[in-house]
This record gives sequence, C-alpha cells and structure tokens, in this order.
Amino acid sequence: MKRIALMAAACVIAVPAYAQNVATVNGKPITQKSFDQFISLLVSQGAADSPELRNQVKDEMINRLVFVQEAEKAGLNKSADVETELELARQGILVRALMSDYLEKHAISDEKIQAEYDKVKQAQGDRSEYQVRHILVEDEKTAQDILAQVKRDGSKFADLAKEHSKDPGSAERGGELGWSAASNYVQPFADAVTALKKGELADKPVQTQFGWHVIQVEDTRPIEFPALEQVKPQIEEMLRQQQLSAYQQELREKARIQ
Repeated sequence: MKRIALMAAACVIAVPAYAQNVATVNGKPITQKSFDQFISLLVSQGAADSPELRNQVKDEMINRLVFVQEAEKAGLNKSADVETELELARQGILVRALMSDYLEKHAISDEKIQAEYDKVKQAQGDRSEYQVRHILVEDEKTAQDILAQVKRDGSKFADLAKEHSKDPGSAERGGELGWSAASNYVQPFADAVTALKKGELADKPVQTQFGWHVIQVEDTRPIEFPALEQVKPQIEEMLRQQQLSAYQQELREKARIQ
C-alpha cells in the first residue's frame, strides 16, 4: 500500500513537467513556452486567440520541426549559402526589434503632430483649385480656328470639344476636366490655368506633349485643408519615419568604422 501511494505521488509530480511540452518530434520537444510565445506573437499582429488558432499553430510547429530535422539530417544547415541566409534573417529580425523598441520608447506626442500639421497647413498657403475645360487637338492651326469660334460664341465650347477634342474622357463631357489643383496638370498647361480668372479663356492655344489646348477656367475656389483628425495617422507615420531615420544616422555616426 505504501509503495502504491509513493508511485501515485510520483505520477502527480511528473504531470506538470510533462505538460510543459505540447508535442515531441523524434525525441525533440516543442515546449509550452515556445508555443505560447508563438501564439502571443500572432495575437500581437492581429490574430484572434482561439482553439482553432492553437491547433493550427501546433500543427505548424510540428511541421517545421519535422522539416528542420530532415534538413539538418541532410547537412543543409552547414551549407555556406544557408548559413548566410540564416545570418541575414537573424540580423533583419534584430534590426526590426531595435527599431520597434526605439519607437515604443520614443512615441510621437500629440504636440509634435499638431506642430507638424500647423507647419504643413501654413506651407500650403492660399492654394486654389480650378474647374477647367479644354479642347485638345493635334496642330496649332486647328486650335487657333477653334479658339476663334469660342471667342465669337462661348456657348459652342462643349459642342466643339465633343466634335474635335482628342481627349476622349473630357470630350464626352464637353471638355470638362472637373475640379483640380493646377499642380496636377502638366506644364505649361498648369501655368495657363493659374493665370486665368473665373470665366476667362486663354487668349492663345497652349502646347504640351499631348498637343494643342484651348483652355477655359470656369471657376476657382480655395483648397480646403483637411482637418487634423483626417490626416493625423499620415502625419504620425511621417514623423515616425523621420525619427527612425535620424536614429539610424546617429547610430551610424557613433560607430567606429574602419
């Protein structure tokens, strides 16, 4: 009876030790600790912890260990190319960890984001966008003739665009290009647009790499700068990248390179 009790106690003590492994592959254990770390990594990347995920991770870890053992058995781990790849992978992981750690310890404050937002907004100044329409043709003579007709009767602009314009997208709309900042147009088209006021017609055709344009600005309006909340993620990411770049440069300058 005493011997049976001792055996039972030994089994109870052994259970936690055995439970530390989620599986054993050819005598090599997959520990509960490494399994839990894998789960935590996936959860931190957005996965939802669930029995299905845990089963998938267990299968994946078993498969990996089976394949790694076979690769090592074949001596592939001693290949110069494989050793180089492993070292590069190790370096990449460490670099990502370093940058992540730095960003975590140097979070971008709301004050910095606000200051950058104000700076960008001020730099934009009083920019305008334009409602433009045009007629695109191949040669200057045709453009001059069309311009003369529009000057005589501006109401014909849409009809002339539909009949003559080589720009199929805008021709169907009577030459309408919609609202856009002048910077979205090629030069010297952009300069011609900014030189015109609401309702004005360019006094001569403008040549670009696409051909000759008859241009009219139908309307203008100030560009509405987006609210901070709309662009906050982009500004924060930009500041993070700037911060990382400065940190990398600092480390490089501190390093003793011979």
